[in-house]
Order: sequence, then structure tokens, then C-alpha cells
Amino acid sequence: MRAYERMLNYIKVWTTSDSGSETVPSTSRQFDLANLLVKEMKELGIEDAHVDDKCYVYGSIPATNGYEDKTKLGFIAHLDTTEDLTGKDVNHQIIKNYDGEDITLGTSGKVIRTKDFTHLKDFKGRTIITTDGTTLLGADNKAGIAEIMTAIEIIQKENIPHGKICIGFTPDEEIGRGAHHFDVEKFGADYAFTLDGELEGQIEYENFNASSATFEIKGVNVHPGSAKDIMVNSQLIAMEINSMLPVNETPATTEGYEGFYHLMEITGSVEHSKLSYIVRDHDGEKFEARNELLRRIEKEINEKYGENTVTLTIKHAYRNMKEKIEQCMHLVENAKKAIEAVGLEPKISPIRGGTDGAQLSFKGLPCPNLGTGGAAYHGALEHISVEGMDKVTQIAIELVKIYAEI
Repeated sequence: MRAYERMLNYIKVWTTSDSGSETVPSTSRQFDLANLLVKEMKELGIEDAHVDDKCYVYGSIPATNGYEDKTKLGFIAHLDTTEDLTGKDVNHQIIKNYDGEDITLGTSGKVIRTKDFTHLKDFKGRTIITTDGTTLLGADNKAGIAEIMTAIEIIQKENIPHGKICIGFTPDEEIGRGAHHFDVEKFGADYAFTLDGELEGQIEYENFNASSATFEIKGVNVHPGSAKDIMVNSQLIAMEINSMLPVNETPATTEGYEGFYHLMEITGSVEHSKLSYIVRDHDGEKFEARNELLRRIEKEINEKYGENTVTLTIKHAYRNMKEKIEQCMHLVENAKKAIEAVGLEPKISPIRGGTDGAQLSFKGLPCPNLGTGGAAYHGALEHISVEGMDKVTQIAIELVKIYAEI
């Protein structure tokens, strides 16, 4: 079975996580895919495949005889899809022999435009998979799961010699919790790769430092006819707070290594308003400076409007894995070799986000990230090529071969 065929089976399973939930996993529906994968893993000969009570899937393939002392290599992907758009009742469309032009998504009115996604010129002649524009496709990260599973099937069928191979699938990656309960010791790998990036051939070992920040704003409401010098409109204070942030440091105005403040949600009334941000920067010092600016804004607003008018809560999410991966750069160099072996040019770029690999690297499992063959993840314009998925599957196999010699 090819990787895309597996992915088309997996996207039928609704696995959206829920950032508002306090349970682990955040949604029980993630178990539906986890249980399906355990069954499939056992059919592939992964005898110890299982899912734990927190929806983490583990399995391993013992080393080939004579390769027991070789590097134990892991592959990891995540079960959940983002809550930015529904992943329920996915209606995919398959475009064979793609003509290189704009792609219309069903009758939704949405269009994947080549001017926005310049890589599409390289997709001409390929088979492209999208949705009808009403849901996510779910290639993030069901493509990664499918590529890992397909690589394992090929390794088993072709009797490719290998050290111990470890497989792990995590819940709740999209809400930043994917590695929280991951048992690195039980997983059993020396090193691992997450397959959770975009286009094939990508290598990512630098990610954002990340935090979330919430401003809770208290106002005072009275009848507007007699409000002079009494009313404090929390919504206007919320607008003032946002105006105190750099206008050109948002996701829409930054790229590469540039950090940002991203207003995720604003709710409010005269008496109470709330601003929810995520804060990102690759550079550790700049990241701390961003959080410090938010603290200064809290202080200035409270000095202006009265103590406890504003309460700021900052929660740190993950750190830049670069400092851990730099200690074992063979992971990057060997990923480059694997990519070149399948006829692609490696492309190293920083992640403008995070992956499970970031947290896992700090838990003692160095874990760079590889592309999965698609693009425009987290929205209706998500798309992936069948041929790109095949290449990623081959890259995973090449990595197994490389580490069988180390």
C-alpha cells in the first residue's frame, strides 16, 4: 500500500484536539485513530504495538540479527489535527496529472492560487490531493503517520537490515501538549525524527521559543447617560493594549527568523475583556524581551487606570531545539544524505512554529523534523502530492539504512 492510500484512510477519522479541554488526551476521538494504528502495526509484525491510557501509541521492531549494537532510530508523528478548521467529515479530491494552474476546491469558492504557492510549478504532472474547501485535509499530520507506516511495511517486506526501529504517535501536538506524557525511556530510541513538516526534502532543527499570553481586563459599567468620570470600558483598554505592540511584528508581516505577537482571540464587554496572544521568537534573548514588553504594558496600564485593572498571565510552551540538536549534528547531516539519495535537494529552514521534537529534544531524545510532502497546513487550502509522500517514505527508509551502519 502506498503512503497516500493510507493517509486517505486516516483522514476519515476525526481527531481534532481541543485546547479548552483539561483531559489527556484532550479529545477521546483521538483513540479511534490510535486503536486503528495499533491494529495495523500488529498486522505489519510490530508485536509490541500498543496505545496507553493517555492515547500515546508505541511500537518497535527489533534489530536485524547482527545489528543489535547499531543506533536505535525512532520515527514520530501526531494523531490530532488543528482546531483552526474542522477535520470532521473530510471530502477529499484527487487531481491526477495536475496542470500547474490554480486549483478550485469543490463548490466552496476557495482556490489554491499558484501566485500564493509558488512550489506548485514543480507539482505539474503530479497527483495532488486537496479537500473540497470545507474542511482540513488532515495531512498534518496523517501524512507523516502514513509515511512512517509505509516505510515500515517496505523495510519488513524487503528485509532491509536495520538497528532497532521505534515508532511513536502522539495526541494533542497541535495544542502544544504532544510530548508532555511521551515516555522517552519506553520509546527506546537513541535519536528520532518527527515527520511533521511541509514539502518533501525539508529539514528543520530550529523552532520558535513559544509562550501564550492572556490579558484579563476589568472595567466599570454604569448607565452611559451618567458615565462621565465613572465608566471604564474594558474593551477600549483592550484596544489600547494591542496598540502598544509593534504593528509590524505579527504573523502577517514577518518571515524566516523574525518573531511576532499574534492576537488569537479577543472577547469583551464594558465590564470585562480578554486578549489572548501567542508569542514567538527563535532568538532566546529576543523572546524574553517580547515577554518583558507585555509585562511593562501590564504595569503601565495599571498605573494609568488603577491597580488590578489588568492581569497578565504568561505560560511558556516550548523552547528552540537548536541548542540540543547542535550537540548531535549527524542527525542533520544524515538527513541531508537521505534526501539526496532519493534525488532531492535538502532544504534547511527554521520552523515558524513548533513540533513534538522540540520538547522531546529537551527530554533527552534529539529529534529534528522532516517535511511530509504537502503545504498550506492548518487551513482549507491544505494540499499534498502523492509523489511527494512517496519521496518522504523513501527518505525514512534511507535514514534506517544509514543508521544501520552507525
